Amino acid sequence: MKLRRDLKVFVQQKALCPPVSLNLLRALADEYAELNGLPTELTSWLMVEINNQLWIDIVAAIPYERRILLLPKCLSKYGECKGEFDEYGLLCHRCGLCTIPSLQDHADRLGSLSIVAEGFTQVIELMENNVVDAVIGVSCLSSLEKAFPLLVSHAVPGLAIVLNNDGCMNTNVDQEYVEELLSIISPEDYPLLNHQAIRNQIDNWFSSEELACMLDNSDDHTMQVCLRWMATGGKRWRPYLLCAVYQAITGDTNMNEDVHRAAVAVECFHKASLIHDDIEDKDMERYGQPTVNALYGDTYAINAGDALLGEGYRILAQSNNMELVRLIAEAHVSLCKGQGTELQWCANPHPIDIDFSLNIFRNKTVPAFEVSLLLGLACTGNHLHLRPMLKAYSEAIGIAYQLKDDLEDFAQDNEQVTMNNEQLTINMPFALTSTTSTLTSPPKQGDSGGLLNFQHPSMVYALRCTHPEWSDEEIRQEIKEMVGRYKQQALDALAELDCLELKRLLYQVTEKII
Repeated sequence: MKLRRDLKVFVQQKALCPPVSLNLLRALADEYAELNGLPTELTSWLMVEINNQLWIDIVAAIPYERRILLLPKCLSKYGECKGEFDEYGLLCHRCGLCTIPSLQDHADRLGSLSIVAEGFTQVIELMENNVVDAVIGVSCLSSLEKAFPLLVSHAVPGLAIVLNNDGCMNTNVDQEYVEELLSIISPEDYPLLNHQAIRNQIDNWFSSEELACMLDNSDDHTMQVCLRWMATGGKRWRPYLLCAVYQAITGDTNMNEDVHRAAVAVECFHKASLIHDDIEDKDMERYGQPTVNALYGDTYAINAGDALLGEGYRILAQSNNMELVRLIAEAHVSLCKGQGTELQWCANPHPIDIDFSLNIFRNKTVPAFEVSLLLGLACTGNHLHLRPMLKAYSEAIGIAYQLKDDLEDFAQDNEQVTMNNEQLTINMPFALTSTTSTLTSPPKQGDSGGLLNFQHPSMVYALRCTHPEWSDEEIRQEIKEMVGRYKQQALDALAELDCLELKRLLYQVTEKII
């Protein structure tokens, strides 16, 4: 207990806002161990306890009925337990041979849920479905080491209690300490961001009826095409991020008209870019339906895309915040620059380096993330000091996302190459050494890098050019490591962020998209 009290003081002196990354938790644990002459074997336990100290005040402010106690089956008496498992975990027969029923009774008296299950997957699902907001989990250290990254990456408000002994049977835990953590309560309520409520609001805004009130509601055919396209498909990540950032910072669940306008406008720009992308890529289907160019032809589709851009600016101009217009315009120009660089390369393919690919990502992919976050920030009318942090986060997460996308395309292309290798070998501008697309020589000026693999200046192609001796597996591994580095860079950008809900949001976004 003394060690926990000392850790509490240590963490308070750091003045950190949760969540924090695994890298930072490990660094804090190492620092504490070095200061106090503790062995490195305690690092994992220290990480768990430091994370507890970061979250304990937040968990205490969450009502009992919004918490869940997670217990491991290994607390039961091995060979004597009569409990049965269903899809949610162990159904205790309450035989009294172990501490499980008494701990569950304690949680029940407080009004908290409890389950006996292995792993945290069920808990994550309950949190995503807005059933609970916090978890108090009991586990052995070895299991926690596997589950801990999941809790950290999902920014789960939680406390973890390590079992007194390892092993998969007849373990025990400090029951008094578990009950103490179950019982902590703060007089302050801490309402967490309701992600589902935000999504429900956005779904309502993008219904045909609501869009007809926001967009030009004339009977003009072009505007009717735009209206149908705006109401069609997609996850609407951009409006969601905009609204979530606004709510995370302000706590205002009654989003004002400027937020509404900005959310619809940013989707107008996105849907316009999709129309233009489909024309450039000659795609005939999106969302399982014919594209606008497939239905009406390229020239009409260009006009419809331009109309949506105009609608986006018109809607934003109705607000009293011209910063929204400026942010959209900057993102619009940046995206066009990135797309233009890529189109230039497609017209005249040539060897590229890593920086060439990254520059395209910064202009073409990053603005899609950045603009939504910055629009949400601008709608608050304040907190401009957060802008550099959000821009740094957006750059790193945008690059990580595009690298991941390139990696997935590489895997799909290689599968197709394997299936059709004989025909492809005839048409490839350079030789294949096996049933994969490994090159025996670097691409030459004018080489596109292959019919399937290098239609775009991807990171795979850049690595082919800079490291022609690398195998497919070496390229794949390098891109995986790059994804990890940029993902960590994104989380590092948030280290000094002191807005808990905004930080949780961005951690969860990182996990979802990477």
